[in-house]
Amino acid sequence: MSDLVGLLDLLAPFFGLIALGWACGRFVPRPASGLSWMQFFLIYVSLPCLFFRLIAGEPISELANWPFIAVTTLSTYVAFSIAFAVGMIVTRDMPQSVMQGVAGSYSNIGYMGPPLVLAALGPAASPPVVLIFVFDSLLLFSLVPFLMAVAGVEKKSMLATAGEVAFRIATHPFNVATVIGVGASYFAWTPPTAIDKMTLWLSNAAAPCALFLLGVTVALRPAPAAPAETPATSPKADTGTTPARPGGRVRRIPVEVPILVFVKLVVHPLIVWVLLSIVGDFSPAWVFAAIVMAALPPALNIFVISTQYGVGVERASACVLVGTIASVVTLTGFLWLIETGILPHDLF
Repeated sequence: MSDLVGLLDLLAPFFGLIALGWACGRFVPRPASGLSWMQFFLIYVSLPCLFFRLIAGEPISELANWPFIAVTTLSTYVAFSIAFAVGMIVTRDMPQSVMQGVAGSYSNIGYMGPPLVLAALGPAASPPVVLIFVFDSLLLFSLVPFLMAVAGVEKKSMLATAGEVAFRIATHPFNVATVIGVGASYFAWTPPTAIDKMTLWLSNAAAPCALFLLGVTVALRPAPAAPAETPATSPKADTGTTPARPGGRVRRIPVEVPILVFVKLVVHPLIVWVLLSIVGDFSPAWVFAAIVMAALPPALNIFVISTQYGVGVERASACVLVGTIASVVTLTGFLWLIETGILPHDLF
């Protein structure tokens, strides 16, 4: 019982900040455009400092664990494929199925991942957290534009799409911070005291700001339409053209959303556990970090991507909302199994 109470004490601040953000977004009348500077601060300032500090303090040998990278990235791809197949069965529409594949595989590894995993497992989990973030992002931000180009949504040649993806990956602030951190680790470079303190302050601000922003953004997202407006099973439904209703109530959840959430919150971490056990020879901290990262709720980036392509906006919103709520139970369950030793780090 004490283990469960300890886990609830660990998780309560994380989900409490999300709930606080949701309540503010739901009941305090402020324009959604006001979030832009907070988003900029997180993406371009605070979170890059967090990733730099996580990586720069690790030995370079810890960051070159290619078997671990291959297994965790393959696990995410398998989860994506399962969720994509569910989407094709329900909607018969490839672009929407791509969005559903993302919903079933891409965890909230930027906002929730680092602070939660490090709080639960300690600093030994830093290298796997960073590696999963970098390579899961590389996988999905390469896979989505490619599949959208195949589906005819991306009106560009495959070469132009590949060039745009490469540019986005190379210039993303998280990846730039990762490269700088790897360089600092390799050359054992320590920043001057003033810069070191600034990056410390900024990295400490990342978790509370990100979780609060997540709650506000979910509250301001459009709710799934009523049955008479957009039938959930229609291939042409939910194209992203329905006007946003800030703080709207969820009146109907599309039929596939609970399945996608189950794939994301339960199937994905189990795939990670089984495949890491098959390959074997990974430390407990690395295995448990990978399981917890996979058990995180769907990332808010799903909504951003669906808005960019004008596909599945309301379904993406429903997946983030339902997944975040359901993860209170599932994530607590996985952490409890890890904390009590019921879940061994190696299945075999």
